[in-house]
Amino acid sequence: MSLEFIGITATQDVGTRGPGATSVGATTQSEASAPVGPVVDKDYVRRLARTHEEAGFDRVLIAHLSSMPDGFVVADQVLEATERLKVLLAHRPGFWAPTIAARAYATLDAFHPGRVAMHVITGGDDADQQRDGDFLTKAERYRRTDDFLTVVRKEWESEAPFDHEGEFYRVAGAWSSVRPGTRIPVYFGGASADAIRVGGKHADAYAFWGEPLEGIKERIREVRAAAEPYGREPRFSVSLRPIVADTEAEAWSRAEEILARTREYVAAAGAEKVRAFGSKAVGSQRLLAAADQADVHDKRLWTALAKVTGAGGNSTAVVGSYEQVAEALLDYVGIGVTTLLIRGFDPLEDARKYGRLIDLVRAGAADHPALAG
Repeated sequence: MSLEFIGITATQDVGTRGPGATSVGATTQSEASAPVGPVVDKDYVRRLARTHEEAGFDRVLIAHLSSMPDGFVVADQVLEATERLKVLLAHRPGFWAPTIAARAYATLDAFHPGRVAMHVITGGDDADQQRDGDFLTKAERYRRTDDFLTVVRKEWESEAPFDHEGEFYRVAGAWSSVRPGTRIPVYFGGASADAIRVGGKHADAYAFWGEPLEGIKERIREVRAAAEPYGREPRFSVSLRPIVADTEAEAWSRAEEILARTREYVAAAGAEKVRAFGSKAVGSQRLLAAADQADVHDKRLWTALAKVTGAGGNSTAVVGSYEQVAEALLDYVGIGVTTLLIRGFDPLEDARKYGRLIDLVRAGAADHPALAG
């Protein structure tokens, strides 16, 4: 089993956030910097993608919110701009018919063979779901995701027309002329019991936010137990925000600067508004519980940013020198994690820096027993 690194793309550049900035859930992927320029900047998308490829990333995540540009178009731009970089394209079940979504992914894969993966985001925030007209409860959304993925797999794999009648989707004689040449991996996120039940059934890779090691161990056990009845053995991913520098002191100085800028942002945007953005999700609640216990867990997992922002996303950092952060990431590999989703607070510059970090982790993992066989 090989080690996989995933970065993140964005369609808009970021700069230093000044007082009075009020954007929440903007297209930028940084809590500490304000958007700069047009919402869709083609040159920036391509430059960011190439930077990730040059740094040694395997994929970039194309995230999803109700306010963001269309992910399929962004994915195509990223893939056209690079030669080997793959994409992890987030998708919320419920807004497209599963047959249509399956053909869209298969078509993208046909143009860029073997470089496309689906990241299923069922949705933990009711308000963001309702912005696109979805008023189901969270439990209903997970049942819909189960039904959705069942049809998607049939559409990808069935050589003959098929029928399906489920709780949310019914099709008759469904068939696609375009099917993936190789299996499109399904990544899955969610921390609730419903998420684990559905993800255990369908996920090729199960994604966690950056919890302390003991929390990740617990969640791996839960997902494996849920996957076992289906004869499945998913991979596991952890999302973290490395803050690295040549020395530990320099890294902590940058971390404190990022924290100060984030506090400024939260104060300008309205603390309750920002924190409510993620606080209802079970994954957010787990990060906040860890933040309440301590600012630093394990060797160098830093939770202060999660506490300030309400953990509305992967908001825990790993702080230290390149060698120290590489060692901390290898601790996750040691408990069964084979995918590391790492993103910074300055998307372009941090992606460049992470090339050195990726090399250190890959070197350390070369003979790691957790990756053997």
